[in-house]
Amino acid sequence: MLAKRQKTRHWRSSHGDRALRIGHVAFTSSGYRDRVTLAQMTPRRFRDADEIIDHLRQLGALGSVEADNFTELDHGLQTAAILRDVAPDDSELQIAGLVHDLAHPWDGPGQPRHATMGAIAVRDVLGDRVADLILSHVPAKRYLVATRAEYASLLSPDSVMTLAAQGGPMTPDETSEFERHPDLRAMVELRIADDGAKIAGKVVAPLATYENTIRELAARHVGR
Repeated sequence: MLAKRQKTRHWRSSHGDRALRIGHVAFTSSGYRDRVTLAQMTPRRFRDADEIIDHLRQLGALGSVEADNFTELDHGLQTAAILRDVAPDDSELQIAGLVHDLAHPWDGPGQPRHATMGAIAVRDVLGDRVADLILSHVPAKRYLVATRAEYASLLSPDSVMTLAAQGGPMTPDETSEFERHPDLRAMVELRIADDGAKIAGKVVAPLATYENTIRELAARHVGR
């Protein structure tokens, strides 16, 4: 019955071997489940900075599909590190890079909803701009595939697979509308950083580097 109700996909666990994902639960080939808590698998709205930081820490135990011995937290940290280099004065963009995929455990095959889910989850704590940047990283992929001939060749196999589920390349009308967004440059920078942040073993600044910034953003927005 489970197999009839839920689609399956192959995933890589934090243990480094291939895993079978059933719904949102990953089992490695040796039978171990990734260390994923029920709270982590349940879509939610975060109430404060501590909840976001705790969720990010848990993502350090969740393997990414992108590579062996590579976690969802690794991907977020690498994305943030790239954005620190290209936009050192834009802390909101850096934090958006850090958290842009935090809803991966909540979505299903093809990840068509994770950007929307992630934006909803953090908006009350990190503010509208960070949430909107998270929301943009899927359409930004569609935009870049449509407008840059070489871009599709830079996508990882998983990003190619999810592109179809996320709508494929933008149409000319969608492209024109996307280009009218006042934060277009940051949206594109986030997407490009996302695609360059999939290198297992690369050493970047740890989560602790960003915790004060998360708390500063939360102080501006929580309760407002």
